[in-house]
Parts: sequence; structure tokens; C-alpha cells
Amino acid sequence: MREDIIEIRWHGRGGQGAITAAKIVANAAFVSGYKGVVMAPTFGTERRGAPIFTSLKISKNKIYDLSPITTPDMVVVLDHSLLNEVDVVAGLKKNGLVVLNAPKPVSEYEFEGMKVAVSDVTSHAVAAGLPPEIVNSGIIGAFSKASGLVAIDILLEKLEDEFVGKQPEKNAAAAKIAHDNTAIGGI
Repeated sequence: MREDIIEIRWHGRGGQGAITAAKIVANAAFVSGYKGVVMAPTFGTERRGAPIFTSLKISKNKIYDLSPITTPDMVVVLDHSLLNEVDVVAGLKKNGLVVLNAPKPVSEYEFEGMKVAVSDVTSHAVAAGLPPEIVNSGIIGAFSKASGLVAIDILLEKLEDEFVGKQPEKNAAAAKIAHDNTAIGGI
């Protein structure tokens, strides 16, 4: 595996928009100068509320490896209750990053040898005027702050492009609020 490829696995529930969030980050990464961007969504017989995941690889160079991610550098978790159902950190590299939508402070979450970023994305969505189940916009903001890979301004622009006609200003506000209220700890 090439060291210049950053592998990100997104965990959510069917209907939460994990695939859309990864797609927005992929578009923003490309605009930011990452020449290699590969998103591999997973589809199947998932139903609304069932655990799902999707993968995103980014690199400053072209990516020819389309294989599934087994050892991610980061995991993004759209629903903290998944921690009780799915081993979201399976294969996560040492010193990896966990970005988590959760109501508790970052000090409540310990993933040995991992950096952890926590934001109450659900509450931030409500503060922005969105329903509490719309967490994909906010998690993008938390991802931006925690990873530092893609600037929040570019992510907000791509987020607004994605949600034209679907309250783009509220989705952007949710991402900005989550970005500004992401706490980082761990390792």
C-alpha cells in the first residue's frame, strides 16, 4: 500500500447520509489539489437505520488501487450508538483518527493509541435549523477540523453545491457549528 494515500472509512446508519458526506469530502479534496480521489460506496440490502459504511481514499497523486479499505488512517462515525454494534475501529492504523458524533465530551471516549475528535453533531444540526437525523453536514465540519485535510471553506462550498434546493444554508451552518465545536483528544 502506498504511504501517500489517506484512507478514510465512514460509518453510519442507512438514511443518515454517510455516502453523501464522503462524496462531498471527495469533491472538496479534488478541488483542494488532491489528484487521487477514490470513493467506494457500499450498497446492498441495507435498510434505513441499519449500520452501513463507505470508503474514501485521497492522495496528492493518482490512485490506481481500487481495493477495499482494510486498514484506514481515519474513521468517521455519524452515530455514536454504532460503537455498541460495530467494531468501527477494526483495522484502524496506530495513531489513527476517530471522528465521532456524540453528545458526551471527548474525555469519555478512549481508543487506545488513537486520536479522537468529538462533536455533538446532532445538536449542532438542530441549532442550525435541521432535523436531528440530518447529521452528514455536521460531521463534515468535524472531519475538517479534526483531520486538517480539507479547508472548511471549500467543504462549505461543496456542501452548498450538493444541497441546492435542500436548505444549503442550514446544512452549511450545521457544518460550521460542528467545526467550531469539535474537541480533540486521545493518544
